[in-house]
Amino acid sequence: MNLKQTFLGAVAATALTAGASFAEPALIFDLGGKFDKSFNEAAFNGAQRWAEETGGTYLETVMQSEAQREQALRRFAEAGANPIVTTGFAMSDPIAQVAPDYPDTKFVTIDGYVDAPNVKVIGFTEHEGSYLVGMMAAMASQSGTVGFIGGMDVPLIRKFACGYAQGVKAVSEDINIIANMTGTTPSAWNDPVKGSELTLSQISQGADVVYAAAGGTGVGVLQTAADEGILSIGVDSNQNHLHPGKVLTSMLKRVDVAVYNVMMAGADLEPGIEVLDLAAEGVGYALDENNEALVTPEMKAAVDDARAKIIAGEISVHDYSSDDSCPVLTF
Repeated sequence: MNLKQTFLGAVAATALTAGASFAEPALIFDLGGKFDKSFNEAAFNGAQRWAEETGGTYLETVMQSEAQREQALRRFAEAGANPIVTTGFAMSDPIAQVAPDYPDTKFVTIDGYVDAPNVKVIGFTEHEGSYLVGMMAAMASQSGTVGFIGGMDVPLIRKFACGYAQGVKAVSEDINIIANMTGTTPSAWNDPVKGSELTLSQISQGADVVYAAAGGTGVGVLQTAADEGILSIGVDSNQNHLHPGKVLTSMLKRVDVAVYNVMMAGADLEPGIEVLDLAAEGVGYALDENNEALVTPEMKAAVDDARAKIIAGEISVHDYSSDDSCPVLTF
């Protein structure tokens, strides 16, 4: 049996074991795995919350290769899943190809963009949340150098980096920022060894706080930062608990809320574009028992003030994806 047959058979088996209803939602996890402790796992948590609260079941699969994207969409659509929720910008083109063939099925792209009457587009203001944790990094740094490690070098991750750099510079123009990307292919989302190597490199250049926006790769960043005695900043999910007292904070991107909401809407989901920003609590920073000793009252007050001013329009955070440029960071 070849890889394609194995994959299609697995999806079909999942559909059968999930029950006979034709109104079950489906969730397609991006490369990196659903237990990446970050982006995909946030989506999983949202689906699990929906299942626990409603008693419902959902179909799911994890991408293992680029070739499986369109296959998964078509198999779930044929199985009657509705809506079909996808994570990651790379699902945009496959959805654009598949959605017209299933006009009665609602498709959801989280982080992607598709202009179609049966597609829901969900985005986030990652630059705003990253601005806040950039401020925290600058205030916590003792060396005057902070770092950023991204996953795949794409505009979305540069959006994180640029927002972070603006937050750092808002605290002090004198702080140095080192920014690295893990790679230019999807494997960059799941390479903790490379994440560790980049962290060590940034530490050798003086960084004492490192922000990881790299999916599963970030696990290696946070681990190495903890081992080497510097602070890290997690992303998407609350990663403070991975290394209590050593993760300064996590930039929350509420993918879990997005998935929960669309599954609650079910087949009645309204297509269109939705952006979850600071005001909607779509992004933010994590504060809990694992990092409360690291976040000073002055730090919290400054960040909360900046959050209010961003929401009010008094602070404007430049969005890298609006013009492919960053006023404070060169890639």
